[in-house]
Amino acid sequence: MVTSLRAVPLRRKLLLGGLALAVVAGVVAIPATSDTAYADIQAVRSSIIGSDGKDYWVENHVDTAAVDASREALADQGKRPEYLIVWAGDENVADTAVPDVKNLPGSLANTTEKVRNALPGPDFMAVVDATEGSPTYGKVVNTATVGPLVENEPHHMQYSWRKGDKIYAGGLFSAATYVFDVAKLPALSLSGISLPSQTLCGSVPDAYWVLDDGTAYGTYMGGPVVPGPCTYSHGEVRTGNGFAGTPGEVVRFAPDGKNLVEAPAATTTAEDPKQCLDMPALSVPSCANPHGIQVREDLDAMVTSDYAEPRTIILDPVKAPSPYLRRPTVRTWDISDLNHPKVKSVSYLPEGPRSTDTDPLHNENRAVMETTVTNLPGHKGAFAMTMQGGAIFYTADITATNPVWREVFDNTAAMRLIDPAVTNGGPSDNGGWLQTSPDDTKLYHAVIGRKPGALGKDDPGTAGGVFSLDISKLVEAGDDFDCSIETTAEIADGGAGADCPTVAGHVAINPGSKAAGPHWGALDNLAIGDDGYYHVTDRPARLATADYFVARTGLDGDHRVCIIDQDEDGSLSLDTTFRDEISGRPCINFNRTTWPHGAFGNAKPHSMLFVTADDDIK
Repeated sequence: MVTSLRAVPLRRKLLLGGLALAVVAGVVAIPATSDTAYADIQAVRSSIIGSDGKDYWVENHVDTAAVDASREALADQGKRPEYLIVWAGDENVADTAVPDVKNLPGSLANTTEKVRNALPGPDFMAVVDATEGSPTYGKVVNTATVGPLVENEPHHMQYSWRKGDKIYAGGLFSAATYVFDVAKLPALSLSGISLPSQTLCGSVPDAYWVLDDGTAYGTYMGGPVVPGPCTYSHGEVRTGNGFAGTPGEVVRFAPDGKNLVEAPAATTTAEDPKQCLDMPALSVPSCANPHGIQVREDLDAMVTSDYAEPRTIILDPVKAPSPYLRRPTVRTWDISDLNHPKVKSVSYLPEGPRSTDTDPLHNENRAVMETTVTNLPGHKGAFAMTMQGGAIFYTADITATNPVWREVFDNTAAMRLIDPAVTNGGPSDNGGWLQTSPDDTKLYHAVIGRKPGALGKDDPGTAGGVFSLDISKLVEAGDDFDCSIETTAEIADGGAGADCPTVAGHVAINPGSKAAGPHWGALDNLAIGDDGYYHVTDRPARLATADYFVARTGLDGDHRVCIIDQDEDGSLSLDTTFRDEISGRPCINFNRTTWPHGAFGNAKPHSMLFVTADDDIK
């Protein structure tokens, strides 16, 4: 790949607050309006040549006046800037779920409730000032747009960032993986891109884990690009039912986006044909649709969670006709050879005491979206959560030949605190992000909440939010842990075992709304030291969340990004000083008319990371 960096003599018009402005140079002065306060926007493009011989780029639109003002004020405080990078998609008419088509502008039954831009604009990385004490705290100081691909549906990045790491970011619909260099924040450059032609045995990229050497593993939840047999890197062959189908894979990427390894997530033997329904059916049934991924290099172990056959979730109007297209499985891998990861075990999470429900979709083990590992030497455990089952599971040893997983928490126990009206908070609560604290004492979980009527006509639904659990006793118990949710009484009480997790903190997001909470989150693992530089900390004092899932599923969100503070006692509270630069309200609203890159309207923030420039971290 050939990389170039240059100022771009853009020749287009940006409509800002009704004012047409011709852009004829790389540096653009944009007058402030009621909708924006952007000025002195500097547009600089970084481009590479992809494997198809075409140009791919990221184009920065840095608000230099805001950046300079922040740096000057922070220097007086002995601080350096920290940023929240948000991977966001342009909202347009393609995000409309089929039931809402009648409400679109121009339709016969238009109610104007779903007003979206007709044509897709560029997807982008939003760089937000996340430095407490900065005069521009909460301001978007750069939008780094990607091209020429549109409708990527920006999805996940890795779970945390360390100095020197590239950022790996996936496009759910485009099946592309972007690799960004953030060493010179607030500007980004493009280090590489992987196109679908480079990952023929998988599609629908989801999440990433950056290894110590800077390479990354990524989960590709969907099946091979073309139906039929596919040959992976080491000559292994699996047969799949096509793009966004089954089985998925794990890919290892180099920092330049080069595909180093494609490894099958499916085993050579058939998995449970009832639990692992595939459409179209496969001769060797499989639940291998990896979504979450986390790694313990010191244990030569990796864990992935199987969520769903993605075409039945994301490709509206096709909807899942069976709950058995949502997966109940977790896989452990042997990564002693990083270039030849191998599936070691496939575990079916147990059905819990709610399994008598008439709809299997509400069983505790349904739709395993995320997994997270413990971190400290001597700890070998991992957690997994279910999006439809609304439960959390734990195994004490991911290195075991066949790890034993138990349900250790039903989300009802936390949802009653987030939404006091809740009596049955677990089923279909649409939980997402799950992450252990670096010191293995806390477990954090983001929950969107449930739409009214999801459990029947009298179901009021639930609000969403974030909660943290104290897991210290459970983790310290090792293989002898006692906790196991097995009775209906334990659903709401949080378990009878002395080492069961307990709620440490909780915060409601959009408490008056149902199913409008956060899907994703990130811990701030950076802390400013006495030397004025950032250092990695094992006791994060805050986290960030985003209220967006995938619009085409009918589960959209209000597109806000919030910061949540954590006190010494573990309690959580909304950071009300992290305010939208336009409305002045807490949380950053991605539904706005203008951005540094132009008047492209609403955007969909999916994932985020706390990052700082290489020169500002030790």
